[in-house]
Amino acid sequence: MFEAPTGATPLAPDTIAGLIPDLHMRSELAEFEQLNIEKATQWSERSRTLKKDLLTIHGLRLLHQRMFDDTWKWAGEFRQCETNIGVVPSQIQAHIAQLLGNMQWQLDNPPFDWDSLAARFHHQLVFVHPFPNGNGRHGRLASDLLLAYNKQVPFTWGRTRIDVAAKHVRAEYIAALQAADRGNLEQLLTFVRS
Repeated sequence: MFEAPTGATPLAPDTIAGLIPDLHMRSELAEFEQLNIEKATQWSERSRTLKKDLLTIHGLRLLHQRMFDDTWKWAGEFRQCETNIGVVPSQIQAHIAQLLGNMQWQLDNPPFDWDSLAARFHHQLVFVHPFPNGNGRHGRLASDLLLAYNKQVPFTWGRTRIDVAAKHVRAEYIAALQAADRGNLEQLLTFVRS
């Protein structure tokens, strides 16, 4: 019913069972999710709670919940089943806690410039893959908020290149994440500002 785009995690039957609206096509789901995300983005830009708690487990779950609460019953809940990427479900909370601890240390003792810091944060968050769906979109918004909350310019995520089709931008994004998985962050750093 909802065929996953190339590089996306397929939706498991349990995940689909959590769908709130009566949708039947991937394009309908994408449009509905995008409206939900736009509402959450407006909320996140004003939220003092999220600004204070973004780099906490509660903050990341709250952001995901607000991004998908009109779409999925499980919005904001960590995934319970294994997927084709990400850590095993029993390790999600520990990996997120470690990521957040590392991020806090790096904010207090900056070893990197802001772009590198936010790109590393994004990569690690997506690598853990904490939610059943929406991890890339959640990671991109969380990274942009990290930058914005610290008076930095959010990433463009390949949107400035109008001559490139969306599927090619997605392919570049996936390739950049895979390069980062192998320890090479340069491709992702180039992509986030292209």
